[in-house]
Amino acid sequence: MSTYTSGKSLSRRTVLRGAGVSLALPLLDAMIPAFAKAPDDRRAKRFVGVSLALGLHNPNLVPEGSGRDYQASRYLRSIQDLREDFTIVSGSSHPGVTGGHSAEGSIFSACPNMRGTTSRNTISLDQLMAKHLGHETRFPSLVLNTARESSPSYTETGAMIPAENNAIRLFTRLFVDDRPDERERQAELIRQGRSVMDAVAAEAKSLQRELGSSDRDKLDAWFSGVRDLEQRLVANEAWVNRPKPKVDLAKPVAIPRDNEVAVERIFLDIVHMALATDSTRFVTLHITGNGVTGIEGVDESYHGLSHHGMDEEKLRQLAIVEQAAIDAWGDFLRKLKSGSLLDETMVLLTSNLGNASSHDNKNMPVLFAGGGFKHGRHLAFDQKNNYPLPNLYLDALHRLGLEEESFATSTGTMDGLDA
Repeated sequence: MSTYTSGKSLSRRTVLRGAGVSLALPLLDAMIPAFAKAPDDRRAKRFVGVSLALGLHNPNLVPEGSGRDYQASRYLRSIQDLREDFTIVSGSSHPGVTGGHSAEGSIFSACPNMRGTTSRNTISLDQLMAKHLGHETRFPSLVLNTARESSPSYTETGAMIPAENNAIRLFTRLFVDDRPDERERQAELIRQGRSVMDAVAAEAKSLQRELGSSDRDKLDAWFSGVRDLEQRLVANEAWVNRPKPKVDLAKPVAIPRDNEVAVERIFLDIVHMALATDSTRFVTLHITGNGVTGIEGVDESYHGLSHHGMDEEKLRQLAIVEQAAIDAWGDFLRKLKSGSLLDETMVLLTSNLGNASSHDNKNMPVLFAGGGFKHGRHLAFDQKNNYPLPNLYLDALHRLGLEEESFATSTGTMDGLDA
């Protein structure tokens, strides 16, 4: 029996329940009023979240003035040709998120993570997008890290998704066809996975009869997740024998571990090609490497420079590294723009740290580009009483057509972000 009433518009979350199975319906015409805005030529199709583990030095980033008349800061001068393509947000952060480096897990989930307390994470922005729309591409999402396997991407159950941290392996996965025997092995693993899902589902159905109502509700939610995974396995099986796209980009042959910005550029080049070939539409890239002595003018570690304590020499070197990181992000935007992808792609550059030197999670650095928004502004919020950054995340969801009422601790959409 379905959960909807005839004659009313359907919720996107409408499911058919029978024999203990929850099956999500496809997007139907009757769902559109509850699920998506009216057709909009400016609607985004993609999201790329780039996060810096060590933040950005706000005095070099935050411009003077607000609105459209802001004066470009030191870090922004090199990307002023893109001025109308991005928005600067200052004085914002995630409410209830503290803990310095330990808040990395909340960058895209905005889940309160108070120091000294135990809390489970919630779904990250990219994974919520991929949950609803990721089935349209070979890879529902890409979760990447320049140096480690950790990531700020989390599932609906609060589990961290391990990141791909090898750019050579990433390129191969995206653009190099597997051998026939490897394709068959993958297909068999998927088929086995589907069999396991069926077996587990049968066990769950039997267990439901022995539980109280509260536990049955919890199990039902988990059961729905199992079926969702099964549906993803079916979609993956359909992609196994399809040729991968051929790209005009050389496969990386070496990763320069003494130049984290060069690694960032390698990953962003691959991400650009992944978007251009529509291999995926939702990406997070967490920049965590510590080696920067390969950058001219720098002779200390990235982490050491981030703890500058206002030392003049450390700040000088840190500015070199951070400027290079922003320049790499700017070049990524230019590539998207030249290929007419930027208007349909939201690109966020941020960090969980507003002041890495003091491990402060307030005043997060935020540059938000593309996606069909009217940019060219500095949204200057209160540096002492920060504005909730999850409001911007809610805007991003709406721009994809996902009419969520809220995201994490959002209080609405972001003031001044002109759609």
